[in-house]
Amino acid sequence: MGEKRDRRTTKLTRLLIHVEGQTEEEFVACMIRPHLLAIGFTEVSARLMGPARKRSNRGGVCGWPTAKAEINRHLSHDKAAFATTFVDFYALPDQGYGCWPDRDNCAGLSLNAQSGKLQAAIALDVQNDCGYQIANRFVPYVAMHEFEGLLFSDPAAMAEGMGCPNLSDDFQMIRDAFTTPEHINDSKETAPSKRIIGLLPGYQKVLQGNLAALEVSLPSIRVQCPIFDAWLSKLEALLGN
Repeated sequence: MGEKRDRRTTKLTRLLIHVEGQTEEEFVACMIRPHLLAIGFTEVSARLMGPARKRSNRGGVCGWPTAKAEINRHLSHDKAAFATTFVDFYALPDQGYGCWPDRDNCAGLSLNAQSGKLQAAIALDVQNDCGYQIANRFVPYVAMHEFEGLLFSDPAAMAEGMGCPNLSDDFQMIRDAFTTPEHINDSKETAPSKRIIGLLPGYQKVLQGNLAALEVSLPSIRVQCPIFDAWLSKLEALLGN
């Protein structure tokens, strides 16, 4: 008879990742979830926030009050779980009632300052409105500036994964113009996805984006994207090993 597992000493470490769209949902399933399960998490899943669950295109960042309410509801109902977010800076609502904390106060700041300011403001707002017991199990993350930025961690692998190896040099030229892939800027013309579409008009975000991510690999993304790596390191630290 094999050795019995003592359930009394087994630490349950569940993580729910609140995502903005199907692309991030697939990325979590294909890359983040296997990694975290392998190092000791017992359950890792992604959940689309707000109205994205009901729309056919299953994308777009919901307003902050909706996101905060869903985070609070989840952590209130499951007191043995952790939660995080995976949303794009580029797409965050920055005006009116739905504005995410400090999203409208980031102009002119460095990349690290933008990221730090946003994530600190999100964490503080959750603590103020939901309490310490909720905030203590919540790790905010905002991708700078967009999911597609992560793919530029390895332009050759990115092009191969998208099925267009001929675009490797073009992707490399874009990458070489920035300090890190996370610096590739946010505007309607220059956001990472817009640059890809400019070179590959038929770009399919969910399919080709995630095939490219698999080809690029999680270790490469972590090396090239320090803000992403810091987030993943925080999740790993939740295990308390």
